[in-house]
Amino acid sequence: MTNQTSVDEFILLGLSDDSTVQIFLFLIFLAIYLITLVGNMLIMVVIRSDPHLHTPMYFFLSNLSFLDICYTSVTVPKMLESLLVTKKTISLSDCIAQIFFFIFMVGTEIFLLSAMAYDRYAAICNPLRYSMVVSHRVCVQMVVGAWVSGFLDSLVNTLFLIDLQFCGPNYINHFSCELPLLLQMSCTSTFANEMVVLTFSMTLGFAALLLIVASYVCIIGTILKISSSEGRQKAFSTCASHLIVVLLFCGTAFIRYMRPTSGYSDTLDKLVSIQYSIITPMLNPIIYSLKNKEMKTAVRKLFRK
Repeated sequence: MTNQTSVDEFILLGLSDDSTVQIFLFLIFLAIYLITLVGNMLIMVVIRSDPHLHTPMYFFLSNLSFLDICYTSVTVPKMLESLLVTKKTISLSDCIAQIFFFIFMVGTEIFLLSAMAYDRYAAICNPLRYSMVVSHRVCVQMVVGAWVSGFLDSLVNTLFLIDLQFCGPNYINHFSCELPLLLQMSCTSTFANEMVVLTFSMTLGFAALLLIVASYVCIIGTILKISSSEGRQKAFSTCASHLIVVLLFCGTAFIRYMRPTSGYSDTLDKLVSIQYSIITPMLNPIIYSLKNKEMKTAVRKLFRK
């Protein structure tokens, strides 16, 4: 049997090896990260301070903002560090930890978005019983369920990662550790890991996606039955922001993980990852602020104090 050197450290190749470009990228992504933090914190503060926003929809939005702060903080700080230092390394344990929290946040976000879709379904399709169907207790249960589902998905995937061995090469052509990339680098069988993704992660993901699609099919059907154009526009405006966020998040994630191997491109892979893990968390508070009159009014009231 041939002795193989076990790899316990990886080199992140990042987005560019040009030092000038790296400084430029550092400034760009630092600005994006700060906007993400400030924007999402502002959403949370506004919702907390305005009693008119103490409703199920804004309860979910506040949780989404907190989640987006956690989500972007999994990858961006390490990315910013790598853009400044010469030795762009990450230990195996840190790489697995990053994957754990990344899957945790992604899983939680898709289930939280599905809970928000159900909330919009109940508000538009069953308005008379809305306060009973989506009570505060139900909202808390759905949010807790989203976090627990994301945690279990992440835990199962990470436990199967621990037993893998990596023998080199030890470079990752990306700005962060992601599960598909790490599996490609293993020198032991990844069959169990792939089965976990197919049977557990994808089942959870498609279940959440199915709930979102089913909710919007019912919502669109109900909106089309409204006789007045003003009524249809008002009904659609209550879920437009959520629909945009779902399309941004799920659309890019689908391109990242579901495209055929023949269509693989390192550049496209990085761009798509930047979109759903860095850009989308920044855009969420902007989308909800610009498309929502109540949020805009509450923000103005906050700054007038």
